[in-house]
Amino acid sequence: MEQKKEMYEIRLVSSLEKVFLEERPVYRPECMKLTCLKGETISFQAACTSTDSERRRVTVQVESEIKDLIRVRQVENVPVCKACGNRTDDNYLKTEAGLYPDLLRELEHNETYIYPQQWRSLWIDIETPEDVLAGVYPVTIILTKGQEKLAEARTEVTIYNAVLPKQKILHTEWFYADCLADYYHVPVFSEEHWKIMENYIREYVKRGGNMILTPLFTPALDTAIGHERTTTQLLDIEVKSGEYHFGFEKLKRWVDLCRSCGIQYFEMSHLFSQWGAAYAPKVVALKDGKEEKIFGWHTPASGKYTDFLHVLLPQLTGKLKEWGIAEVTWFHLSDEPREEDLDSYRAARESIEDLLDGFHTMDALSDYKFYEHGLVEQPVPANDAIQEFLNHGVENLWTYYCVSQSYEVSNRFMAMPSLRNRIYGLQLYKYRIAGILHWGYNFYNSQYSLEKLNPYQVTDAGGCFAAGDPFLVYPGTDGYPEESIRMMVLEEALQDLRACELLESLAGRETVMECIEENLAEPLTFTCFPKTDYYLIALRNRINREIAKRI
Repeated sequence: MEQKKEMYEIRLVSSLEKVFLEERPVYRPECMKLTCLKGETISFQAACTSTDSERRRVTVQVESEIKDLIRVRQVENVPVCKACGNRTDDNYLKTEAGLYPDLLRELEHNETYIYPQQWRSLWIDIETPEDVLAGVYPVTIILTKGQEKLAEARTEVTIYNAVLPKQKILHTEWFYADCLADYYHVPVFSEEHWKIMENYIREYVKRGGNMILTPLFTPALDTAIGHERTTTQLLDIEVKSGEYHFGFEKLKRWVDLCRSCGIQYFEMSHLFSQWGAAYAPKVVALKDGKEEKIFGWHTPASGKYTDFLHVLLPQLTGKLKEWGIAEVTWFHLSDEPREEDLDSYRAARESIEDLLDGFHTMDALSDYKFYEHGLVEQPVPANDAIQEFLNHGVENLWTYYCVSQSYEVSNRFMAMPSLRNRIYGLQLYKYRIAGILHWGYNFYNSQYSLEKLNPYQVTDAGGCFAAGDPFLVYPGTDGYPEESIRMMVLEEALQDLRACELLESLAGRETVMECIEENLAEPLTFTCFPKTDYYLIALRNRINREIAKRI
């Protein structure tokens, strides 16, 4: 009896596709027209399967003139228990629990497994330097076993003779030093901890993060009242005879490290508790030679803690000036205060207002009254609440999204199509957004930080947030982060923004907006945007062509 030969298949798909195990991806040639500018990363995927009876380890080969610029990673599926919140729209890929493609993992020895009757994808990045030669470059992806060629697929990328400009928008993803110390089981601010933080900061900067949350004190974020997170406090404090003495050596080391990694802006951790500024953050100090928690949930925001800030802040701001970062430093008071917190927020601001003269302040808040009453210099409203601020003509607006922004707006949950992540760049461009904020670059705790989690096993903060909301990177075994599909697509969104800015500098804003909106039934907004991958890919290709014509 003749044995049937196993068949292997590769289907090329765009970076906006999410390849699920049980779904045969659709090859769309119109979405595989790859173009880019110099100095950016362009990505696509090779989805693979076989009719074999068991999984096979195969070699992945890349043939191209620009082979040295190409990186291939495996897209791994991760467990998702909470795919979405209670409120959803029709722009989700799935809403049920399951395995979702997200983690990007380096290949070992250029090899991967092909699974029978399952689709898994390879993530292919082309990282173009500014000095690469413009041109059209064929790229072939080949699967081999020994000397046998099992399958191959070919595409090409056009690199235009124009350099993507530097990023202008300020971008912070909140960085948690405590989660890294907890996950890797290293002492806080040990040499091992500093090295791990450096690895994560360098990756953060590479993908467009240019502002970093700086833990003066353990961040007063997502911590249950009465509970606390692992102490990560850069300020050394000693109490002697009732007087406060400060050491800034660790803070200076942090600043120097971040600047060496490419960080341009610093945001000091919140000076008061989350959701209304009613309490002090956790502050530890040496008192009579023994470390002690001198402020925390047991301390009202006003009173002894305010007295403490009146001693600290003049010395701190003096150091920031001395180090040359005063103009690029932002202060927070309290995260996400609500209307009922207006009075406590006002009291907190008034208690220290004169101490931060000349410094930027900002907070994530979505109630316009805080800005209307002059309580915040830089409001950061959620993208589903930003319209009121736009209607009032607030300039240089920032915006953010998190787990609550689940309906009709951009976000990056694993259950959402990648288009919903990438369209953000065009929205930021249209509304001239000055900065973006997200609460989770590497949050590996449960909600309220009651448990420490393994994000490879729990992607939804213990079933509390939609999977993918708490983090963009996974904690690799070697102290280096492993990236996600969502992180790469967010970088694409920021690259789209930069390309729009370049075309505007060459042809004017009207030309860019015509490219973005001329074929839309309705103008682009934060809640109204095209739902097809082809729109984004074709638009970016058009913008690249328009730039190339004018260079």
